[in-house]
Amino acid sequence: MDRDNQPSGTGSYSLELSEQELLRYRMMAASAADNEAAEWSAAGIVPGARVADVGCGPGAVLRLLAERVGAEGQAVGVDAELSAIAIARQQVTGMAQARVQIGQADATGLESGAFDVVMCRHVLAHNGGREAAIVAHLASLAAPSGCVYLVDVDATALRLTLSLPELQELDERYREFHRARGNDLSVGLRLGDLLIGAGLTVERYASRAPVLRVPPGMRPPSWAARDQMVAAGFATDADIKRWEEAFARLDAAEHRPWLFPAGFVAIGRRV
Repeated sequence: MDRDNQPSGTGSYSLELSEQELLRYRMMAASAADNEAAEWSAAGIVPGARVADVGCGPGAVLRLLAERVGAEGQAVGVDAELSAIAIARQQVTGMAQARVQIGQADATGLESGAFDVVMCRHVLAHNGGREAAIVAHLASLAAPSGCVYLVDVDATALRLTLSLPELQELDERYREFHRARGNDLSVGLRLGDLLIGAGLTVERYASRAPVLRVPPGMRPPSWAARDQMVAAGFATDADIKRWEEAFARLDAAEHRPWLFPAGFVAIGRRV
């Protein structure tokens, strides 16, 4: 899902796939299946459908897609990161209708016009300057009358009820880190225009951001990117220690905080 904007194999992926990060992916997948049920059906994610999950990450959503399309369907995951692909393959072990392969979001290696639905979740925000090229490639994979299904965020609007100064600082540094890479963390506000630019008809464009109760141990993408932020000069080891201590206080809070993300879903159909 969340992808860096560098080639595979360079060690540049900014979201380390720790147990904490995998927990976040599983929560996001469960939330997607629940809160986007109407959009999944409208796009055509139904038994027998051919679905591509571009930027599938560790495969949490891919497994749900494979279950939804069933034995008569097809669910293909693509990711640029070898470590994510290895975990995604584990997720769909024993599911003959599912497979995972390496590829870039704008050069997947998939067959043109072969899919009923081409999904791309939380990828565009991490690929600054390539958004239009990525969506154009996704559109080329959709069959006639097929859909491109985009999910992304406006991370600048994220809110948490328990506000700690150290974690606010972490969030600000994370935004600076992405701005320096040319990434747009508010790309969710542009999904409709990107679909139109790729020659698709926008059928749905909605805010789908369920309020979440943050469990102890869950960490945001900013924490997963800490090593890359240090390497790029946006944080120090002392910063990491302070932020880690703040997360420990958050984990110990008796009353669990609420998270208010700003997420968007857009469906563009090829006609």
